[in-house]
Amino acid sequence: MFSSLRKLFKSEPDPREARRPLWDAVVTTARAPHWYAMGAVPDTLDGRFDMISLVLSLVLHRIDEDPGQGLAGVQLTELFVNDMDGQMRQIGFGDMVVGKQVGRMMSALGGRLGAYRAADGSAELREALVRNLWRGNAPPEAGLAHVMTEVAALRAELAATPVSDLVVASRLDGARA
Repeated sequence: MFSSLRKLFKSEPDPREARRPLWDAVVTTARAPHWYAMGAVPDTLDGRFDMISLVLSLVLHRIDEDPGQGLAGVQLTELFVNDMDGQMRQIGFGDMVVGKQVGRMMSALGGRLGAYRAADGSAELREALVRNLWRGNAPPEAGLAHVMTEVAALRAELAATPVSDLVVASRLDGARA
């Protein structure tokens, strides 16, 4: 009888946790100092969110190339939502505001997913980066060039990684200093 009760109340591990190493790698890559120092991305809450959204978009695009890994993309996105929710609560946002803000963040991520499909080196990608990372303000040319080069390099590294390996990755090479 007690073993039946234990089974009833035993919680199963959260399947999203299988994506935790990849999520941590996305955040580490987005927080790499070179984006903010050489790339001149503003090191602010908005700038950090935009960098996480950029790296996450590139990773999700790669995962989408393997239809059999769709669940991994969903789980990774859910970790993004949970992390953003927790960050806002830590900053002091109340329950009434957090839901709306998470909705806005998901909408922003959705827009960036579309915008960051633009080809490397294209005017469309350049415009998307300026619009999102620098909020439409003209960035230093060297900073924009650095970001465009690093986005292309990260995309190439992701393309060279089998999706089955990527979804369990604990490191993305774009995290270099």
